[in-house]
Amino acid sequence: MRKKRVLLLSEGFGSGHTQAAYALAVGIKQLNPDIQTRVIELGKFLNPVLGPWIVSAYRKTVSKQPKLVGMMYRTNYKRSLNRFTQLALHRIFYTHTSQVIAQLKPDLIVCTHPVPNAVVGRLKRLGLNVPLYTLITDYDAHGTWTNAEVTKYLVSTPIVKRKLMAHGIPAARIEVTGIPVHPTFWTTFDRNEIQRQFDLKPMPTVLVMGGGWGLLQDNDLFEYMARYREKVQLIFCVGSNEKVREQMASNPLFQHTNIKILGFTREVSKLMDVSDLLITKPGGMTCTEGLSKGIPMLFYEPIPGQEEENCEYFIRNGFGEMLDSRQTIDKWLTLIQEPYATVQFRRTLMSKRNQQYNPEQCSRAVLQMMQ
Repeated sequence: MRKKRVLLLSEGFGSGHTQAAYALAVGIKQLNPDIQTRVIELGKFLNPVLGPWIVSAYRKTVSKQPKLVGMMYRTNYKRSLNRFTQLALHRIFYTHTSQVIAQLKPDLIVCTHPVPNAVVGRLKRLGLNVPLYTLITDYDAHGTWTNAEVTKYLVSTPIVKRKLMAHGIPAARIEVTGIPVHPTFWTTFDRNEIQRQFDLKPMPTVLVMGGGWGLLQDNDLFEYMARYREKVQLIFCVGSNEKVREQMASNPLFQHTNIKILGFTREVSKLMDVSDLLITKPGGMTCTEGLSKGIPMLFYEPIPGQEEENCEYFIRNGFGEMLDSRQTIDKWLTLIQEPYATVQFRRTLMSKRNQQYNPEQCSRAVLQMMQ
């Protein structure tokens, strides 16, 4: 008997969309090894020249003109992708996507980004007979996610479900599953072993993340943070941003045995386990990973739009607060030096997590469709 197949389509606009796709794929395989999964970043796969160029242009816009990104997000909040955009996607992707689907013969397609969601939706209007699930990877529901051909939406919270309903999506087509994280975030690693692996000391530790693109730009706050280096260990993850890594490595303030500057790493789960505080850009994926670990979070420089909505959700639910002053740094870097307070706070967050989040729920929702 042929094994059932799930095709997961993403895009490289930030790392979170594709991370969610891989996390869901691995979660499905762990629950049912007989299911075949395939993850594809559609633009890069189908157009290896133009796709990465578009992503690079978007990355520069996010970095240099975040207010413009926010204005575009809000202006088009209630709108699905317009006809011009759909025509452009048709020219670039539709025919090739149809060929890929015909070759892979999936029993279910899951999209973790609005672009492939629109592409597959159009193919369904043209006769494609494959169920389409759409996994929204933030704590907001922008209109570009909406598509009449979606069989079911998988969303992070009841709030996002209500927002989708306000866009006209029937409640029966929306399931609250949480955003999936890789199974490594479901377990706890041995702290001593992690410290040996990364040459870390057994002392209060802060993990600072700039997302997959390494957007660490507020040098004043990070330099002020470095003044705690005798009492607090600092781990900076700058992702693929080699320029930022070189700038920080050449700064005398960061040249200390208690400061680690890391590039891209697949060991974020371990680094969260060994850390007492996470300072991060509020991407939906990173925030959910922090939630799964029950680590307190400080959020800095949210991109106007979905990252602001992510911030609002996690702050409102007591999982973190905004990093907007030196006083906030003083407060938290002093707090984590008190072992009892640190343990108690993390226990509280783990209890909240257990009440609000089941890491397997999204995978189980997909598997239920496959039965």
